[in-house]
Amino acid sequence: MAFHNVTDTILYVGVNDHQVDLFEGQYIVPNGMSYNSYVIMDEKIAVMDTVDINFAQEWLGNIAEVLDGKKPEYLVIQHMEPDHSASIAAFLEVYPDTKVVGNAKTFVMMQQFFGAGIAPNREVVGNGGTLSLGAHNLTFIFAPMVHWPEVMVTYDSTDKALFSADGFGKFGALDVEEDWACEARRYYIGIVGKYGAQVQALLKAASALDIQIICPLHGPVLSENLGYYLEKYNIWSSYNVESEGVMIAYASVYGNTKKAAELLAEKLREKGCPKVVLTDLARSDMAENIEDAFRYGKLVLASVTYNGSVFPFMHTFITGLTERNYQNRTMGIIENGTWAPTAGRVIKGMFEKSKNITWLDTTVSIKSAVNAANEAQLDAMADELMK
Repeated sequence: MAFHNVTDTILYVGVNDHQVDLFEGQYIVPNGMSYNSYVIMDEKIAVMDTVDINFAQEWLGNIAEVLDGKKPEYLVIQHMEPDHSASIAAFLEVYPDTKVVGNAKTFVMMQQFFGAGIAPNREVVGNGGTLSLGAHNLTFIFAPMVHWPEVMVTYDSTDKALFSADGFGKFGALDVEEDWACEARRYYIGIVGKYGAQVQALLKAASALDIQIICPLHGPVLSENLGYYLEKYNIWSSYNVESEGVMIAYASVYGNTKKAAELLAEKLREKGCPKVVLTDLARSDMAENIEDAFRYGKLVLASVTYNGSVFPFMHTFITGLTERNYQNRTMGIIENGTWAPTAGRVIKGMFEKSKNITWLDTTVSIKSAVNAANEAQLDAMADELMK
């Protein structure tokens, strides 16, 4: 992609990664990833963040093309995760006189990654600290645990641009056209979802700023209909319901629990449920399953009893929800067990620390195969879900 203009004086110099198969070693990214970096051209030139080490030379080539012989005064590091910081040393080899800008925690981590001698020419900034480039005035706003403790974002009051670190990012490279919301939601829930309270605090701080452009470290620059993106982030970070509908997630061994889940889905559709998402946890992307559970307001978990607990894929799914502070939802249980169905009890126990979970009055308990009594329970469960 080389570079392109965000504004007359802010230029994009990031890269696209189509080599990566699993982002952070776990998230499937069929359309790759972008690692975003920006250059602010002014009396003093500032480079905003670096890129993954595998693309350091491509990125440095983009910077050289933009600078056209000029030297950068500053390298601003907002986030020390290696997909954004791993090329710091490579940058300083080319531009050794550049002053590296970060907060105290930034430089602690920088030394951990690169050794004590890294970035001797540095400027340590505080929360609310400012930096003048000439026409551009930057303000640094700390965003601890969104989603690392050293994270900060940067507001440029001249172009009214927010450099948002991992905020408002998404999976997918920038040379692929795709819907923003789906991959931004999966990215947010998977990576930042645990830290809703911290994101809410950052949104509150950002609400006092006149923001016309959002420059994230992943995904496209956002400059139109910003209210849409802010609304999505407010919903996600407050754990509210984004879309009306029911998700049914099942873990089945011989097909009987699957049959019960399918019957419930069929009954819900017959009763006019606006959206029914039915997923086999053993044969689907777990990150997408977790994303859907946070998107919809009602969730039914259907699991066989396995070793006195729940089936391993169900256990992984529930762990993925609870460690991201799953809350404010209506939930139901379908359990199955030939001699001692205990999956329901285990499931409820796994959510005992979750806030504002409303359990359906109806629990479907199957012994081996679905019978007439179970079908009546499924019908009652569907009626409850439709209320």
